[in-house]
Amino acid sequence: MTKAPYALIPLLALLGACSHTPVPLGSDIVPPAAWQTPATGSAQYVQWWNSFNSPQLARLIEQARLGSYDLKAAMARVRQARADVRIAGASLLPSLNASADAYRQRLLRGQGYSEQDTSSSQRTYHYFDTALTASYEVDFWGGNAAARDSARYSLQATSLDRDTLELSLLGSVADSYLGALAASEQARIAELNLANADKILGVVRSRYQAGSATALELAQQQSLVAGQQRQVPLFQQQARDARITLATLLGQPVQNLTLADQPFDQLAGPRIDAGIPSQLLTRRPDIAGAEARLAAAQADVSVARAALFPKLSLTASLATGDSQAVDLLRNPVLNLGAGLTAPIFNNGSLRAGRDKAIARQDELLENYRGILLTSFSEVEKALNSVDGLDRQARWQSEELAQAQRAFDLAESRYRAGAEDLLSVLEAQRSLFTAQAERVQLRKERLQASVALYKALGGGWNTPGAVISQR
Repeated sequence: MTKAPYALIPLLALLGACSHTPVPLGSDIVPPAAWQTPATGSAQYVQWWNSFNSPQLARLIEQARLGSYDLKAAMARVRQARADVRIAGASLLPSLNASADAYRQRLLRGQGYSEQDTSSSQRTYHYFDTALTASYEVDFWGGNAAARDSARYSLQATSLDRDTLELSLLGSVADSYLGALAASEQARIAELNLANADKILGVVRSRYQAGSATALELAQQQSLVAGQQRQVPLFQQQARDARITLATLLGQPVQNLTLADQPFDQLAGPRIDAGIPSQLLTRRPDIAGAEARLAAAQADVSVARAALFPKLSLTASLATGDSQAVDLLRNPVLNLGAGLTAPIFNNGSLRAGRDKAIARQDELLENYRGILLTSFSEVEKALNSVDGLDRQARWQSEELAQAQRAFDLAESRYRAGAEDLLSVLEAQRSLFTAQAERVQLRKERLQASVALYKALGGGWNTPGAVISQR
C-alpha cells in the first residue's frame, strides 16, 4: 500500500477545520408588545381542566391520556425517532466485526490447475480462517455528526408533536364534554318549556270549548307545543352525538362511557392570564416542534454538503488461517489500511441533494414563521371570543329576565281575559329563545376558555425543550 493516503491526512484535517458551521436561522418576526384584547386572571396552565370545577372532566381527561390510540401511536413514533438517534450516532464510533470461515475444495475430475488449491495428488483441500476487523470513517466534514444532530432534533420534534397532539386531544375532550352537558341542559329546558306550553294549551282548549277562544288560537298554541316537542329529541340527539365523539376520543365504545349528572350552571368559566405575546414562544409545543424541525433541516444541509467532499476510511484487522483447524491460531496477521474516496462524476446528484436539503430548510423556515403568526392569531381570536361572550352574557341575562317577566304577565293576563293569545304566543317564543341562547352562550364561553388554554399552550410545561432559533 502506498503512503499517499496517509500524506493527505494533515490536509484533510486542515480542510475539516474550515468546514461549514450552520448559523441558527431567525424567524424575523417580532412578537407584539401586548395582546389587542387584554385579559387578566390567575387560572393555572398545568392541568388547566381543573379550572372548570368539574371532577368528572378531570377523570375524562385522564382516561383520554391513557386510552387514546392516537397518543399511543404518537408514542410509538417517538420510540422510532429515538432508535434513529442511536442509528445515526453509531457512525461516529468505529465498528467492530468478527468473522469465521471454513472452506472445503474437492477436485472432481481432471488434473486441476495452478489457481486451485487441489491437484491430482491432493484432490481435497480444507482451509479455516478467522478475522476481527475494525473500521472507521473519519468525519472531517462533520457529515456524520450533523446526521446525528439531525436525528436528535427530529426526536425532539417528534416528542413535541406528541405534546401538541395531547394538547389538542384534551381540548377536544373538554369541548365534547361541554357540548354533551349543554345539549342535555337544552333538552331539560325544552322539556320544561313543553310542560309550560302544554299548560297554556289546556287553558286555550278550555276557553275554546267555552266559546271564548277561536279555533285559530287553539291551532296556534298546538303548533307551538308541537314545535317544543320537536326540540326535545333534537337536543337529546345532539347530547348523544357529543357522547359518541367523547367516547371515541377516550378510546372506548360509547356503551362503556358513564357520565354522572353534572349541573351545567356549576361549571366555572375561568379568567385566564394570557401574559405577553413573547411568552407564547416558550409555551406552545408546536412552536418548539417547528424550531426543532428547522434545526434538523439545517443539520441535513450539512450532511448534504459533506457528501460533496472526499471520505477517508481507516481499517484494521487481526486475521489468522490454516488448512488445519487445530493450527488456526498459530498464524495471526495484522492488516492496516486507509482508503480515500472522492466523488468525481455523479451527474449532479450530490449537488441536487444539497439543493434539495437547502430548499427543505427554506420550506421549514417559512412554516415556522407561519406557525408563529398562526399562534398569535389563535390567542387573539380566543381572547376576543372570551371578551365578546362575556359582554353578550351580561346583556343576555337582562334579556332572559325581561322575557320571563313578559311571559308571566302575558300568561296571567290571558287567564284573566285581559290579553289575547297572540301576546302569549310571542312571550312564549321570546322566553324559549332567551333560555336556549343562555345555554348556548354559556357553552360557547366555556369552550372559548378551552380554546384560549390550547392557544396559550396550556398544560405543556417543558420550556427546556425549546430550541433557540430566534
